[in-house]
Amino acid sequence: MKKLAILCTFLMVSQLWAQKIEVSGQIKDESGQPLPAVSVLIKNTQKGVTADFEGKYKIQTDVGAILVFSYVGFATQEVVVTQKVLNITLKQDVELEEVVVVAYGGAKNSTKVSSSVATVTSESTEKAPVNSLNQVLSGAANGVKVNGYNGQGKTIVIRGRSSIQGNVAYPNQNYQTTNESYKEINENTFKRAALTPLSTFSIDVDKASYSNVRRMINNGMEVPADAVKIEEMINYFDYQYAQPKDKHPLAIHTEVGTTPWNKETKLVKIALQGKEIPLEKIPPSNFTFLIDVSGSMSSQNKLPLLKSAFKLMVEKMRNEDKVAIVVYAGAAGMVLEPTSGDNKEKILKALNNLQAGGSTAGGAGIELAYKIASENFIKNGNNRVILATDGDFNVGRTSRNDMETLIENKRESGVYLSVLGFGMGNYKDDRLELLADKGNGNHAYIDTMQEAYKIFGKEFGGTLYTIAKDVKLQLEFNPNTVQAYRLIGYENRLLNDEDFKDDTKDAGELGAGHTVTALYEVIPVGVNSDYLKDVDELKYTNTNKTKKKYSTELLTVKIRYKKPNKSKSIQLKAVVDNKVSKTNSEDFNFTAAVALFGMQLRNSEFHNNSKLEDVVALAESGRGEDKNGYRAEFIRLVKSTSTK
Repeated sequence: MKKLAILCTFLMVSQLWAQKIEVSGQIKDESGQPLPAVSVLIKNTQKGVTADFEGKYKIQTDVGAILVFSYVGFATQEVVVTQKVLNITLKQDVELEEVVVVAYGGAKNSTKVSSSVATVTSESTEKAPVNSLNQVLSGAANGVKVNGYNGQGKTIVIRGRSSIQGNVAYPNQNYQTTNESYKEINENTFKRAALTPLSTFSIDVDKASYSNVRRMINNGMEVPADAVKIEEMINYFDYQYAQPKDKHPLAIHTEVGTTPWNKETKLVKIALQGKEIPLEKIPPSNFTFLIDVSGSMSSQNKLPLLKSAFKLMVEKMRNEDKVAIVVYAGAAGMVLEPTSGDNKEKILKALNNLQAGGSTAGGAGIELAYKIASENFIKNGNNRVILATDGDFNVGRTSRNDMETLIENKRESGVYLSVLGFGMGNYKDDRLELLADKGNGNHAYIDTMQEAYKIFGKEFGGTLYTIAKDVKLQLEFNPNTVQAYRLIGYENRLLNDEDFKDDTKDAGELGAGHTVTALYEVIPVGVNSDYLKDVDELKYTNTNKTKKKYSTELLTVKIRYKKPNKSKSIQLKAVVDNKVSKTNSEDFNFTAAVALFGMQLRNSEFHNNSKLEDVVALAESGRGEDKNGYRAEFIRLVKSTSTK
């Protein structure tokens, strides 16, 4: 009888153990922050899921199965399934008790380290072609963060149970902390509407500046003024603009309010909303991954992060899509022939096998990538090269002019270009921006897996499928109501007025579901402003005839765009009345907050002595629903910032 009872109990437990259940939960780091895009795999199977932006996941499995949680930069964790809810906390993968840095001779005994030691010797640093300690340690000592030069030395923060801070002095006090490069920005000033009524510029859907600035602030670095591109910061966020309701792939939205940082001026918001297209409706895609595997990509936040980011994109690929992988270091080569999206295992294996080393022949890589993309061109499909690099080209065609000519020639093939920037220390933002602009594409900066998820998960269609190309805006300001105006940002996107109707002039591309927002600060007629200097009255210009007819109009906005496979542009037009909204929308307030923060970071003469607290208050009033938490993250970023 006793044996029978034991047998029954065993059978009941076995039956329970084999039950299918849905396991769900949330994955966080040790600080309690959600970790998006964590891989959740059933051990010894190919079945798995990826956590969403809030770190939440759901997976069907058996009681007793083992779930494997893995995420770049964190220790892999295995958990036996015993219940339906499993909340997971991942720990960083390196617990450093001590890091030995031998920079100018003199050695330390490293035998007392309980976990791991990274030793950087003078011999290894002398061989490295670097200009900063950031680059010396980059990839050489996991878990080490080097904060900005403070005039006396650097602060080295070591990740682990006991973060350690210490100063390292240099014999050369002119030591540069970075070899990053940014295109110079000459901030737009006020222009008189009576003298220059037209303002013409190309759209910009790039978002690299915000994530790059965020990286600097989070690392305690000083933000260079030229790294702050206000239009890219504004366009990083999603806005609640209505979808197009007619045959056009984009819609125009406008709003006028009082400028939050200057009550004597008006703020005009001009916004474009691209048509959202479900993934299943996007034409078949022909992707060519062009990946920099040179020595400068060896650090954890470059090639390892890049590989994890591309895996997110591979998971989105459909059977009708295909991808080839081209790599370049001292030379260029194809490591994966065009492969269907239904063979994800083969694609992921090729990515996993990539290793960094050698010099950087970017030009040769671009040549080969476009060649393969053109050979596998899908007519009426989505053909695109996706370049991932830190931008440090040093072999072959390396100058800006060479790169510009190369990309301009290649874009005639009908293949678009997306550029993804990685890493720090030698990040070449100016070069990557140029490549994206000239290659009919977009530019993003990936500093974390959260950002990778945003680009390849949440915004997959907009990032990789163009619905309108060569999109230009031209605003005509009414001198009867507008004394002067100033475009906030877009300094690197300005066009000549005659370029607006010239279909041979290149401009920006709009992706599916993308939004583009531009802000103008306007000085109304009759307002005395210190920003304007006196000029003589015009002898031959007379607006009396039009004064009465257009007295209620503030401006007229015109837009030109081309369909992706066409060469002739189409024009849209909208009139903006001289009327200030009684209550500003949440999107209006939030865009204004981002613009004001950008002006403060740039130490602009136009932010009118505003404070960070003003940015926070404005952003809070425009936070809205904030489903994905990006606006809340912005508010936290502002609170943690110190400006000049």
